[in-house]
Amino acid sequence: MSDSKKTEHQEHLEALTGGGKLTIDRRTLLKGFTVGGFAAAASPVLAQAITTPSDGLEEGRVFVDVGDDDMFAYRAYPKGKKNAPVILVVPEIFGVHAYLEDVCRRFAQAGFYALAPEIFFRHSEPGQYATVAAILENVISKMNDKQVMADLDKCVEHAATEGADAEKLAVTGFCWGGRITWLYAAHQPAVKAGVAWYGRLVGAKTELTPTHPVDVATQLKAPVLGLYGSEDSSIPLDTVEQMRKALAAAQGNSNAQASSITVFDKAQHGFHADYRPTYNSTAAKQAYNQALEFLRGKNLI
Repeated sequence: MSDSKKTEHQEHLEALTGGGKLTIDRRTLLKGFTVGGFAAAASPVLAQAITTPSDGLEEGRVFVDVGDDDMFAYRAYPKGKKNAPVILVVPEIFGVHAYLEDVCRRFAQAGFYALAPEIFFRHSEPGQYATVAAILENVISKMNDKQVMADLDKCVEHAATEGADAEKLAVTGFCWGGRITWLYAAHQPAVKAGVAWYGRLVGAKTELTPTHPVDVATQLKAPVLGLYGSEDSSIPLDTVEQMRKALAAAQGNSNAQASSITVFDKAQHGFHADYRPTYNSTAAKQAYNQALEFLRGKNLI
């Protein structure tokens, strides 16, 4: 691994762990294993974790045909509703687990067909590793942006087979998935809106990750709402300003002009992740309400 990539991963590691050593408890292991397994490296599941009821929803695990293989995913949508708008929920580095499933149910309760893909399946499952560092080394460092875009396209096709309206498409993602949200909004013409939660905006350019959000402002095919924290140690505020300037400079792109970034005061990386110590209930609620308002403004719900 290159020195720049090591540095980038170390910054990510420190943000996720608060600079300390992670501990693993039995409750984490028992509660978390779902579609792709829950990383033992994740912080212990806390009592504050939100559980959204599945009343009125069709929900569960599905296989998505990605051409050369099948990919696990979790999806939820209003029971009996046809032509529901689609929102792809791209995971953190821990993959699809109880928290991501609950986020899908929240969006489904708002009217979406929400699908969270186990996007790391081509490599090893994050759930088998005991540390964040091991996930970064063995999974994240091997992810190919081009392949990720193609796999997400297949998720959209799958949603259509279940009666959802793939022309009313949104994408959202957290942490690693936040970066992917920006990239997918620049990739897929059908996307109408993106909501990126504390996704990295700049980074080393490699064969697997040739571009980053700051590079694709002029290519956005949909407006993106960025939701970031003022105390996120892995995403310095100067990189947020870089992204804002890139959006402002993309004068010929109306989607870039319609994009914006909100920085929440006293919020750390993972402020929406209610199972982690970094959870900030005030910022999380404000950000989610802002996200729904943004999506409504694009006539998605």
